[in-house]
Amino acid sequence: MIRPAQPADVPAIYQLIRDLAEYERSAPEVTGTREDLRQSLFGPDPAVFAHVAENEGVAENEGTVGGFALWFLNYSTWLCQHGIYLEDLYVTPEVRGRGLGRALLAELAALCLERGYGRLEWWVLDWNQPARGFYAGLGAGAMDEWTVHRLSGESLRALAASRGPAPA
Repeated sequence: MIRPAQPADVPAIYQLIRDLAEYERSAPEVTGTREDLRQSLFGPDPAVFAHVAENEGVAENEGTVGGFALWFLNYSTWLCQHGIYLEDLYVTPEVRGRGLGRALLAELAALCLERGYGRLEWWVLDWNQPARGFYAGLGAGAMDEWTVHRLSGESLRALAASRGPAPA
């Protein structure tokens, strides 16, 4: 069963985030807390959203969260339409192969169509061949001609500082 996340899901989603970071070999980069996640998803003006996949049909896992999709809106100036940017999709290894990942993506695709959004986009690590194969099987095309850039940490602070004082 796929449904929008609820506040009670935060501990499970946070654990899945940590599991995903471990899988992606970046566990030390997880510095946010459960409370940070709770505020992001359910604070006064949330700008990020999540859907969860509940396990069904396996007695020991029945009703537990077996996967999640965390997403936010982006915008295409070419289309002049919003889209969904999928920040993270993760399904626990124990329940992979049961269609939860596909069901989460299908839910987001349906949300795009219902709301008139033009795209559903995400990044995938180059080395993650299982994920790349899964996405290709859904008909998703790699955007190989684009290179991702990021400013963070000291580089972000240095660029911000370079703007000088605000005009009077």
